[in-house]
Amino acid sequence: MDKLEEKIGYHFHDRDLLTTALTHSSYANEKHGEAQSYERLEFLGDSILGLVTAEFLYTHKPCLPEGRMTRLRAELVCEVSLHKTALELGLGRYMRLGRGEEHTGGRERPSILADMVEAIIAAMYLDSGMDQARSFILERILHDVEFGDSHRSADYKTQLQELVQRRSNQVITYRLKGESGPDHDKTFLFEVLINGETCGEGSGKTKKEAEQMAARKALEAYRE
Repeated sequence: MDKLEEKIGYHFHDRDLLTTALTHSSYANEKHGEAQSYERLEFLGDSILGLVTAEFLYTHKPCLPEGRMTRLRAELVCEVSLHKTALELGLGRYMRLGRGEEHTGGRERPSILADMVEAIIAAMYLDSGMDQARSFILERILHDVEFGDSHRSADYKTQLQELVQRRSNQVITYRLKGESGPDHDKTFLFEVLINGETCGEGSGKTKKEAEQMAARKALEAYRE
């Protein structure tokens, strides 16, 4: 906890709040009520993040029309943006997961990591108030905002498409490679191919998430 607090830049008065923010429902279910999941905190954190982001856009871009502010806010608080923050903080290694979620890659799942960032925002708010939550959001999520036509939080598939398009005659395709698990809890495996050659694989609980993870792996390989 000490190391995580150092990364976050905040030391909790009530560490139980931080523990809850790191607890996935799969872990809480296995403990039969002895642990609380981050879901209620994530609900609160989502609203706080939206408010601070709206305030940031209103203050820093006084001439920006409402429609453009709405789109920018959606980009800034999207899963890809929050996942990036979670990776920077290394949240995956600190989360508490149930055995099943652990075995299916939950520690690296973007949706879980993004939710956990929002839960930590709420935990800070409850522990010290709005100023602390706002400082974290500004320093960790809104610190490198760009107001051009594209934004850093563009999804991985879009980023890969933009990168590949710089070269002529490049064709990207996504292909389902496999799936596992029962119908109510499937995990999909996708690969992304450039000109027919596999350049990344990724898994997820939805086909969309699996495609995004495959694109992320391809981006990492492309940039090495």
